[in-house]
Amino acid sequence: MGKAQALRDGIDAVLAVALGASCAACGELLEHPTLGPVCDRCWRAIHALPPSAFQVSSVIDRAQAIGPHEDVLRSIVHSLKYDGRRSLARPLGALIRERCQWALDGADVVVPVPLHPSRRRERGFNQALDLARALDLPVARSIRRVRATESQTGLTADERHRNIRGAFASSRWRWRASAVHGRIAVLVDDVSTTGATLMECARVVRAMGAREVRAVTAARAAMSRR
Repeated sequence: MGKAQALRDGIDAVLAVALGASCAACGELLEHPTLGPVCDRCWRAIHALPPSAFQVSSVIDRAQAIGPHEDVLRSIVHSLKYDGRRSLARPLGALIRERCQWALDGADVVVPVPLHPSRRRERGFNQALDLARALDLPVARSIRRVRATESQTGLTADERHRNIRGAFASSRWRWRASAVHGRIAVLVDDVSTTGATLMECARVVRAMGAREVRAVTAARAAMSRR
């Protein structure tokens, strides 16, 4: 064991006792707090999704997610989005790069799904932007949210599409809008359920001249049957 690893193990042992920090996913005490708020066992428990789990639409050419929005992955995304555990964006980005290679292959730029300014001020950050920055590709903030919408939670598929319609537009800054022209652009968000938000964003990006529009998300949720 190298000196650096021995030092880290020693720090982990002290922090584990002093802080009693628990895993953001399973709630068990963290043996290695310096590696982040989620234990290695939980990261390894995240199930993968095949590309076919994401239905490609007329405006989105390819789409993938790390895994289903359930169990461990659901808890991790919740911790990032609602508990402000922004350090989770980097390992989630690494998993997106690993598991969403089909959607990312040949991509020129990633475009985070924007929050409305009021929601951005309330939350303090945009989790989609954090994820986009973790993908090691140029980030283009080419679209903006022009209308605050009702939460999509609890809405049917048709209601989700109506709720989000017309909520996005191209950036006021010409250089941001032009960043997707003639390029393969990949939309980035935390969770997709019906794909309504991604499709609305994709229409805007296509109207700005993107050669191809794709999408990646941390998780893919299934609509409950009603």
